[in-house]
Amino acid sequence: MAEQARWTRARLGRCGPALDLLTARFQRHVYAPHAHEEFTIGVCVGGVEVIDYRGGHIRTGPGSIVVLEPGEMHTGGPATGSDGYAYRALYAEPSLLQEGTVGMPHFREPLLDDPELTAALRVTHAELAACPDPLEAESRLPWLFTALTRRHSTARATVDLVPGADRIALAVRDRLADELLAPPSLADLAADLGLSRYQLLRAFRTTVGVPPYAWLAQYRVTRARALLESGLRPAEVAGLVGFADQAHLTRWFRRVLGVTPAAYRNSVQDARR
Repeated sequence: MAEQARWTRARLGRCGPALDLLTARFQRHVYAPHAHEEFTIGVCVGGVEVIDYRGGHIRTGPGSIVVLEPGEMHTGGPATGSDGYAYRALYAEPSLLQEGTVGMPHFREPLLDDPELTAALRVTHAELAACPDPLEAESRLPWLFTALTRRHSTARATVDLVPGADRIALAVRDRLADELLAPPSLADLAADLGLSRYQLLRAFRTTVGVPPYAWLAQYRVTRARALLESGLRPAEVAGLVGFADQAHLTRWFRRVLGVTPAAYRNSVQDARR
């Protein structure tokens, strides 16, 4: 197992708080005792790691989630006799784990067994590490953190009912469509509507069926189709509809339409001959 550690910084909204993501694989590395100012949310993806925490030992395995609270000293290293360990970690400031709940969350048990949440955290981590889009980060991470705190912490859930959800979703869609090249943050949109960010996310997902970033990505794909049909190249189109680059356009184009932008452009051009 080759040792590696790669850090990526995502931002929740264009001017929102930053959140670090770590992708790590170690065979022999043992961390010195240390603490973080943020919550550390880790998902083991291979091997076995032993973490010294709160006077005891946490033994992780593939699929387990570990939550370490701010200011808590801990170490980590490979289990005796193991071939090393691999994990994905997110470092979230405490306020991000308070959306959708009342009070600061406390995790009595740091080792969690939650396959559904594990899968969601792994996918979100991988996609944000590959392309840390601010709107995507802001649409996905607070939602996952609220699920984490509600299911596994001492924090109490807030009331989920959001009156006028249809109206809220329509207002958000209009703003995102109007500002697709530099979309506003969900925090700003929520403040304009007199809501918390979690309430906005819940109203939007309940009404539209997908989070805001996914709706905007599909809207951008629709706009991209028209530009590709006019003869523009994918590299030109990506920036014109708000994607970070051609790879970002291609990822979403294939998700929505099943083909690459280049293949779509070629098929459309061939049909016109």
